[in-house]
Amino acid sequence: MNLRGRNKVNPNFNMSSMTDIVFLLLIFFMLSSTLVTVSAIDVLLPKAGGKTENNASVAISITNQSKFYIDKTLVSEKNLELEILRNVGADKKKTIVIRGDQNVPYKSVMKVIDIANKNKLKMILAVKGK
Repeated sequence: MNLRGRNKVNPNFNMSSMTDIVFLLLIFFMLSSTLVTVSAIDVLLPKAGGKTENNASVAISITNQSKFYIDKTLVSEKNLELEILRNVGADKKKTIVIRGDQNVPYKSVMKVIDIANKNKLKMILAVKGK
């Protein structure tokens, strides 16, 4: 007489359903993270190290006396927006590099950032590497 059961239980664990759940969670978090908005100004920060030549940039230097220079040319605060737009050009593909002195008043830097945001220009805040 055969006493063995007809139904054998397979002791192997199937991972396919677990991977499906992980991929669904990954897709959910990727989609939901793109919908989060930060209440800050989008600024591209430069990477420290290595010298890179970028001909598609306009340097705006601000001294601690709030004097504005566009590529070594002194510009008055009244004509700042016109000179920035003239140097960037019509295609607006050039990036503005904002180089503010460490003691410059905050409102002077914000004036340049406001001009760039208003005209939908790309900008970078220049910082000194370590």
